[in-house]
Amino acid sequence: MPDGVVNIVVVGLGGQGVLKASDILAEAAFAAGLDVKKAEVHGMSQRGGSVRSDVRFGREVLSPMVPAGRAHFLLALEDSQVEVNREVLGEDAAVLRPGQIDISKLNSPRSLNIAMLGLLSAHLDLPVEHFVAAVRANLPPAAHGANLAAFEYGRSLK
Repeated sequence: MPDGVVNIVVVGLGGQGVLKASDILAEAAFAAGLDVKKAEVHGMSQRGGSVRSDVRFGREVLSPMVPAGRAHFLLALEDSQVEVNREVLGEDAAVLRPGQIDISKLNSPRSLNIAMLGLLSAHLDLPVEHFVAAVRANLPPAAHGANLAAFEYGRSLK
């Protein structure tokens, strides 16, 4: 990253866990000692509408919003949201889609967001233990087993 800042946009529909995934990502980056900024656009998220969360981290981050054409990763929890958010993609950006995850391998389909986060984590230079700690801190204990398994499954797919 030329300016040392990693730009990630997480998109999906209301109820898919976009905000939870971005919270976990931001917490993992912060635990790694990085400056982290996060911004959210909810739209009609409570009714299944578009949700977007920008996460930026690096040595010094000045703005929480990912500028158009500067995202390094687009993490889509819903395929329909890829085209809607294409303007944020940088030249060599990676688009991670839900079709990369075999839902039948998850203990719960509700863990798709965490499996996608695992897939993303395999592309980032952040310690895996920070992601694990962030999953534990952001989800209830009863959900730890299924979500940590989903995270590891996603991570194995790189």
